[in-house]
Amino acid sequence: MNPYQQKRLWKYFLLAFAVVIASGSVFYTSYLVKNIAHSERTRAQVWALSMKQIGNTYDNDFLSYVLSVRDSLIVPAIVTDAKGDFLFTRGLDSTKTFINLDKEELKSQKKKFDLQYFKDELAYMKKQHEPIRLTTVFNEPWLVYYKDSPLLTQLKIFPYIQLSVIAIFLLVAYTAFSSSRKSEQNQVWVGLAKETAHQLGTPISSLMAWIEVMKEKFNAEDDPLMAEMENDVKRLEIVADRFSKIGSKPKLDEHPVYDVVKDFVDYFRVRASNRITFELTGNRRLTAGLNIPLFDWVLENLLKNAVNAIEGTGTVRVSVTGNKPKKLIFIDIADTGKGIARSKFDTVFQPGYTTRQRGWGLGLSLTKRIIQNYHDGQIFIKESELGKGTTFRIVLKTIKYDKQAKL
Repeated sequence: MNPYQQKRLWKYFLLAFAVVIASGSVFYTSYLVKNIAHSERTRAQVWALSMKQIGNTYDNDFLSYVLSVRDSLIVPAIVTDAKGDFLFTRGLDSTKTFINLDKEELKSQKKKFDLQYFKDELAYMKKQHEPIRLTTVFNEPWLVYYKDSPLLTQLKIFPYIQLSVIAIFLLVAYTAFSSSRKSEQNQVWVGLAKETAHQLGTPISSLMAWIEVMKEKFNAEDDPLMAEMENDVKRLEIVADRFSKIGSKPKLDEHPVYDVVKDFVDYFRVRASNRITFELTGNRRLTAGLNIPLFDWVLENLLKNAVNAIEGTGTVRVSVTGNKPKKLIFIDIADTGKGIARSKFDTVFQPGYTTRQRGWGLGLSLTKRIIQNYHDGQIFIKESELGKGTTFRIVLKTIKYDKQAKL
């Protein structure tokens, strides 16, 4: 199992653990809410019974007890008769009344007549709970309506607030750690790349000198083998130059995209298996800002992957097209290889992901970094089908359009 797969499994495990914790919190809170709601309904029943007993008792001691019980109940409630007229209220706004008194009486009681307020509260209570039905000693039916106490209301929404705060905290922490990890990775990339470029410098210079010695000693100035050796040494110089540019913003110069792609495809074609056919098509007039050593690195990684995906004979098709209204250039590299599962479309660009036993899984990761960070473009898998092949697409911004260019 490669490191990326292990990391993905850990992510799934932590996500499942977080879901269990969240579910447990919501379930336990729901359990508490259910019990408190049952307790509050009991309180509402006791309060209603106490109001019933107040009018039916003449024992002062018992009356005092009933009043103390009534005052200890904090559930907001309204009692109405069978017609819906208000009889008593509890736990509502004490500055308002549903009894229409004259102004002097209202002023002396420091209350305001506001029947609509009580109607609104009653409508809300009817939506929340079924009424408690009581019958007085005079066989008059009472309906006791009540609503959840402020404590119960807060408790209902508490788990969602708690989970939201935890989610925000985890998101901020993950972003911070991810940013720190990426910064560390970038430092490692830069250090490794520059050290590699430094280490390649000496042997490349020696190889160039030895080639010149061989030309003079064996009189091989026009030998095609020497020319190919020089091409390979120059390619090593380009590779060293690529590594030296990692970590710094490279200079982008205007180049015809088709010509740059063609030069590298021609170089790569003679070094690939003769059982693989390369086809190049596209518009020759499209130009974009490119750093050729780095962009060749992108093409090299994509073409190598295309060749490695083909078992036996096959074809690699490269096309350069554009979208004039959006001022974009598309470079598609398609192979007739084994294809990639759709679930792996994003995974293939992660560092460490590879399908080869001896692969490092860095090629496509570097490719994405070069295109996005250095060329302000995009790269993705346009389409793929198992057993039929894969098409990678590079999207670049064009510098200018030739008026004769047909997109």
